[in-house]
Formats: sequence, C-alpha cells, structure tokens
Amino acid sequence: MSTKVDVFSDRHIGPNDKEIREMLSTLGFLSLDDLSKNIIPSSIRLKKPLGLPEAMSEYEALGELRAIATQNKVFRSYIGMGYNDCITPPVIQRNVMENPGWYTQYTPYQAEIAQGRLEALLNFQTMIMDLTKMEIANASMLDEGTAAAEAMSMCFNLSDGHNKKFFISQDCHPQTIGIVKVRADAIGLECIVGDHAKLTENVFGALLQYPASDGAVYDYAHFIKNLHEKKGLAVVAADLLSLVLLKPPGELGADVVVGNTQRFGVPLGYGGPHAAFFATREKFKRNMPGRLVGVSVDAQGKPALRLALQTREQHIRRAKATSNICTAQVLLGVMASMYAVYHGPEGIKRIATHVHQLTKILAEALREAGFDVQHKSFFDTLRVGLKTSHQLQEIWDRSQTEKINFRTLDEKTLGLSLDETVSAEDVQDILKVFTGKEAGKLNLNNNEKIIPHHLLRESSYFTHPVFNSYHSETEMLRYMNKLQSRDLSLAVSMIPLGSCTMKLNATAEMVPVTWPEFGKIHPFVPLEQAEGYRILIEKLEGWLSEITGFAATSLQPNAGSQGEYSGLLVIKKYLENKKQGHRKICLIPNSAHGTNPASAVMAGFEVIGVETESNGNVSMSDLKAKAELHKDKLAALMITYPSTHGVFEETIIEICEIIHKNGGQVYLDGANMNAQVGLCRPGDFGADVCHLNLHKTFCIPHGGGGPGMGPIGVAEHLVSFLPNHPVVSMGKTSANSMGPVSAAPWGSPSILPISYLYILMMGEPGLKKATQVAILNANYIAKRLDKDYPVLYKGREGFVAHECIIDLRGLKTSAAIEVDDIAKRLIDYGYHAPTVSWPVPGTMMIEPTESESKKEIDRFCAAMISIRKEISEIENGKADKTINILKGAPHTAQVIASDHWDRPYGRNQAAFPAAWTRDFKFWPSVSRIDNPYGDRNLFCACPPVSSY
Repeated sequence: MSTKVDVFSDRHIGPNDKEIREMLSTLGFLSLDDLSKNIIPSSIRLKKPLGLPEAMSEYEALGELRAIATQNKVFRSYIGMGYNDCITPPVIQRNVMENPGWYTQYTPYQAEIAQGRLEALLNFQTMIMDLTKMEIANASMLDEGTAAAEAMSMCFNLSDGHNKKFFISQDCHPQTIGIVKVRADAIGLECIVGDHAKLTENVFGALLQYPASDGAVYDYAHFIKNLHEKKGLAVVAADLLSLVLLKPPGELGADVVVGNTQRFGVPLGYGGPHAAFFATREKFKRNMPGRLVGVSVDAQGKPALRLALQTREQHIRRAKATSNICTAQVLLGVMASMYAVYHGPEGIKRIATHVHQLTKILAEALREAGFDVQHKSFFDTLRVGLKTSHQLQEIWDRSQTEKINFRTLDEKTLGLSLDETVSAEDVQDILKVFTGKEAGKLNLNNNEKIIPHHLLRESSYFTHPVFNSYHSETEMLRYMNKLQSRDLSLAVSMIPLGSCTMKLNATAEMVPVTWPEFGKIHPFVPLEQAEGYRILIEKLEGWLSEITGFAATSLQPNAGSQGEYSGLLVIKKYLENKKQGHRKICLIPNSAHGTNPASAVMAGFEVIGVETESNGNVSMSDLKAKAELHKDKLAALMITYPSTHGVFEETIIEICEIIHKNGGQVYLDGANMNAQVGLCRPGDFGADVCHLNLHKTFCIPHGGGGPGMGPIGVAEHLVSFLPNHPVVSMGKTSANSMGPVSAAPWGSPSILPISYLYILMMGEPGLKKATQVAILNANYIAKRLDKDYPVLYKGREGFVAHECIIDLRGLKTSAAIEVDDIAKRLIDYGYHAPTVSWPVPGTMMIEPTESESKKEIDRFCAAMISIRKEISEIENGKADKTINILKGAPHTAQVIASDHWDRPYGRNQAAFPAAWTRDFKFWPSVSRIDNPYGDRNLFCACPPVSSY
C-alpha cells in the first residue's frame, strides 16, 4: 500500500484508470501490458525495469531540487563574452515567461490561431532591423555561436564555391570561434583566425566582433570595403545594447549581423536558452536560415501574419537544404521583444547610457589607481593590464572573497563587463577588489567622449508606435494579454500534432526555471560556483543514459536539429579516428524527418535515399542492396524509431545489423522516444547514437517554436568524441572530441530542471505508464476515426505506435476538399489541427499524448467526425463544392457579426458547430490567410498603423 498523499503520475497522465479500461476495451485488450505486447516487437522489449529513483511527489521533488540549487553560488559576474546580467521586468516574467498561455503554444504553422505570437516575433524582427540597420531579420536563432556558423555557411553558398577560406577575427568570443571552426571543418572549409588589420588573403567571408570580445570598439568600415572589393562578405557579431550608442553594422557595410538578445531581459541561466538574431540584406532573403515572419492578408483583406518563404524549410528541401535550423527561440525572442516594447527607445537608451557611463567611470578610476586600461574606445567592457601574474592572483583571490567574477584574458590581463544591474556602489566594490582598499568618491559626471565621433549612432530606431505605446504596467499587461488571447495554447485545448508531442508541462516542473540560483549564473563561472548545476546535469545525464541504453549523454546540443548534427559529427570523428574518413555515404529512408538529410549534408555526408514499402516500412531489400553497394564508403544510416509513419518496424534489429556489417554506424532519430521510454531502449537494439527531444518526450515546453533541447546519447566506443568547450572544462571529453556545437557548455541549462523534475516525479512505473497511455490514446483515436478517415499505416497486428496518419486524399476527388480545409475548420471547433501533409501529402498525423483525458480525446474525435459529415453534404450535393463551410473556415467573430452575410450556410452552424463551443469559444482573430500574397509582397517588419 502506498503511503504517498499525492502521486504525480496521476496528475500528468490524462485518463484515469476507469477511462484507461474503457479505451482498452474498445481496442480489445484487458491491460496496458497486453496492448504493449501487441505493438512493441518482442525482440526489443525491455526484460527488466529501468534503474531510476523512486518517484517523488511534487512537494518532495521541489524540496530536493531546492537543496541542489542552493549549492550554486550566485556571484556578481562581470565576465561578459556575450552574456550579461540583466533585469527581467516582472510584468514580462510573470505574464510571458511563467505563463502557460505563452510557453505551451506550438510553432505557428496554423497562423490563424497564432497571431499574437507572430506579432511579438514581428516586433522582434523589427527590433533587430532597427538596431542593426539591416533590411531583413529572422525570427531568432539558437545562440550567437550557431548564428555565426550559419552566417559563414550562407556566405559560402552565396560565393562561387572556389574560394574556401573564411576569416575569423581573433577578437571574437572564443566559443563562437570554436563553433564556426567545427562547422567549417565538417563541410571542408578552412578558417583563418587572426588580426583583422593584418588580413592579406582573399576570403569568401569574414567574421568580426563589434565591440570586440575584450571591449575594443573598432571602425570596420575600411576593412569591409576592402573585403567587398575582393568579392568577400562581411559578418558582424554585434552586442545589441551597444548599437543604441554605436553606429550600427549595417551602416558600416555589413552583409550579415548576428548576435544574442539575452541582455534584453532574459536571465543568464548558465548559458541559455536565449534568442540569438540573424539579420541580412534584402537580396539574401531566400538564403537566410531559420524562420521569418511576414505580413499578408486574410480572406477579408485584413492584415494577417504568417511564416514567410516557407520553401526554405528543410522539411521541403531535405538534402538540398543549406541549413537544418527549422526551430527558433520563440519564447525568449518574445521576452526580448517585449523588453524593447516595455522600455521603448528612450528607456533602452537610458539603460545603454547608464552602462556606458559607469564603464567610463570605472575606467577613469582604474587608471587613477595605476592600472593599464588598454583600449581608449569601448562600450561596456574593459581590458585591464596588470604588472605581474602575482598581482592578478591577488586580485582574483580578493574577487572570490567578495563574490565577484572577472574574466582572465591572460596571466597579466583581466576583462570586466558591466551591465544594467550595476550601480555606483558595485563600481566601488570592483575598485576595492583591484586596489585592496576602500574606493574613494567616484567622478559620476565623467563627460569624456570614449566612442569616436564617427562611430556614434545618429540614425533613429524604435519609431514604430508599438515601441512607444506600452510603457506603463497597465498598458503593457493589457498588450501582452491581448496577444496571448489570439493564440491557441494547451491552456485552451488539446494540440494533437503528430511527431511534436504537445503534452502537459506541469507547473511544478516550470517553477525552478526562474529561481535566481539557476537564472543568475553566468555560463563561464568557475565550476565550483555551479556545483548545483553539476549535480543536476550529472544526474540527468545518468538517467537519460539509463532510459536510452547508452554509455553516455551530452546535453550540449540546444535543439533537436543540433542533436542530429552533433550525433553525425560524433560518427564522423569516430570514423576519421579509425582512418576511415573516406566513408561519406549516409543512407536515409525517404520517410525520415526532413531535418535528417539537411543535418547529414551539414555534417559533410552524401545522402542516398532508401525506399519505403507500401505499408510505410523501410524497404529491407533496397536498404540491403544500397548498404552492400556502398559498403566501402558507408558512414551511417539515419532512421527514426518508431517510424515517421507511426509504426514500430519489426525489422529494426536486422536494419542495424545490415549497417554494422557494411561498416557503418546507426544514427537513431529519437524524436519519437516518447513511445519507447520504459518499453525498449535504442542502445539495446543496435543504435550507436541517438538524439532526444527534451522539449517533447521530457516535458520542456515548445514555447511557440522554441526553446528546445536535443541531447545525444552514444555507445561506449563513441564517448570520447562527444562535444567539448573552449572555455569551460567539461571533464569527460578527450582530444578526440568533435568540438563545441553550442555557445554554452551544457546548451540551455536553465530549462534542464524541467526534465529533471519530470523524471524524478514520474519514476520508472510512471514513465512506463505514460508511454503506454500515449500509445493507447493514439490507437483509440485511430480506432474511432478509421471508419471516417482511413488510417494509412499500421503495424503487423493492425495497431499504430504513439501517433497515426489518417488519409484525406480521397476527399479531394469526392468533395474538392483539401487537407488545409479540414485544418481551418477544426479552428471553429476550438482545436489546433494535427500535423498536415507530412510525412505524406494530403494526410494528417495525429498524436494525442498521454496527458489528454478520454473526455478531451472523445471531443476531438467528435469534431473530426462532425467535419466528415459536413464533407458528406458536399459529396451528396447538399453543399456547394467551392463555397461551403470548410472553404469559409475559420470564421472570426467579425465575420459572424457582420451586417452582410451572403454565405449558403448559417452563422450559428459556422461559429458554434459543437455543444462545447457554446460553453467556451476560442475565436480566431483573422480569417484564412493568403500565403502566396505574403510571399509575393514580402514585408517582414511592423506594418504602418494605417494598414490596420
């Protein structure tokens, strides 16, 4: 008998035991174990429970994590290097960062029900374009280092391909240099790191830091002009706050500007997640990686937002993609944009001026005390030379006593970066550490002109009304609430997206994310100050290794796409170490996730597709033939399991054996790991490396399209090749390491407590049951809908895994109904559509997850069945094929309440198609959006108010 007052797994798993029995009965089973045995191939089923700690209640788990968190030491960190402490306005922290109405949204593919988030992202793009003075910016990137690597790749793709040399200024942040070199090496490019003033070689592109990593402000205009004359492109990694005072890179001639928006109100979080940015010239818009929000119009001619130029998505371009970045850091981008909206142009300038003024005051006081402040021009960062290494050690010892962190540049040089949290008293504390005595009175009226006149910003920014209207908390609160109300999140209803796992992100899991013990730690603090993080990371890595059956796990990749890329680079390094670097062939089933071929190309492999059979499974004959044909050059197979078609393939062990026999390694895409936890393990049935989506299987929320986490698990022979870091010693990696793939050593550590608590509170029985219920819910939906919407692929016993694909292609012939028509009509019923036209065009992929109750699933099924009846009216001639309730969907309140109604169906039927919509109605704010119009008339900044 359990003595626990509350069992978390009962809260996380939607159906109760009675509902589970009812659903099992519908499928013809008596227990979850019986169902599992008919779906999981017997050859891969786990024979014993996972070795995980006993489940804790929410109260117990939060208490344990609090004890771990207190072992982190929160010092005042003046380390800089692209990371600065900042102040998150409480109104933004409470109403965006901590608000499930924002953090449980899905990627805005159904734009009609994502208008709030899209507006916030359009604000983000406008903010970046304004401050950088570039013509177009995307909706955020993963971090500054990966954004710089993407910029290098874009520059090369824009070149003629003959020159393969890329210049990186030695003044760039070391983590950025490391990431760019790893990316360059993978695709056969050569990086030259050196002094930009001494570059003589011709290069296809160059990366510059502005201001430099050690604080110097250089005028890059002449360098960029020379670079352009030699057909090279200029990438500038810029500090966003500095651009309020400094001449923007666009006015210096930059072709691409990248950077991080972290200091715009996003906590340090030991390195992430933060929203990086990527801005470029209009003429390069179709080469730009990542997502882009654009303005279009809806069916009523009203301005409406949606993702633009979606042909850049690697799901479509696959092996022809130039980037695998399909994700963004949306939640963090929203926070940064709201920071700009809240403060406005005058408030942001006050913050920048405050930081710069205190830096000038500190520089003056240090010089008066006899220290060598080595750069005359700077914004917020000082390079301070000392007389001896002994003096540096004395200062370092005093700084640790005073709980202050500086950056050690070399044995006789320190760096210090100030931020918006710093006060005059903090400056005096810094001086006390340097001099060993109490600081005297500061010259607070320092009027020295540190930035050269020709590098001062003169151009305007933040002129749009959105940045000049919401400066009181009342107005700001109402603006954010208005935008939230235009988005459908898990706080509204089920989001049944196949392959995307939109399940409960429990409040208890989210609470620690904003604890200062996790949020205020700089990523490059001495390791002894991050002992709590070390404990959390080591435990989580251990649990994930146990769950997957691998020898070790790396948490550095900060998105699923990065996990794929990292896993393939581990394989590449391993093969090179075995003197088999000639192996370049990567076999990928045609059913694979779109990111797979894109990641393989980025890792320097040649992609060869493997056919799939009519039942959706990998063609064993084609796989075997191609593996044997390319056995001398075979590097890897990328396979998703369960398959992208939603089925556990019986031949997975044989598939792995074929690849190994022919000299390759098996990369398993773990996007569908939520169908395996507690039932089977990739490491047991033959995979060599696997990435996990912590933002899916392990409850980190999507946040509207990011943050994500894509750690990789590897077999024993690959452990020494895992990512390392140029700034922080990570302990377990060796000289064989592939190098860094993310700017911070452990990716996005501040959201790791979410997955940690999920595993701790579920325990082994809870995790296993969650997997089984996810499979149960999917099969229950497949059973209920199969009569009206045929399920396209099923396993040997006639069942699916955790998701099912329903075939809608026949409706195009019978009723002229497209899959998008059903997707838009579902909005009228209060639902986000399942995944549309992927992986098979004209289908829907449905994944209910374990968190949805039978009541909610039945309601969703009722909506789908009701829509099928509406389609039947078209088929039997009762409704017109071109003007009908599906083609007219979604129906806004404005359309329904219009004085002019000329549609051949009733308003009530359009707006309230089901009983529950009369109790609670989610109203879309725009009608169906005209996507082609938006691409033909591309506009990616805040539109003028007159357009509304």
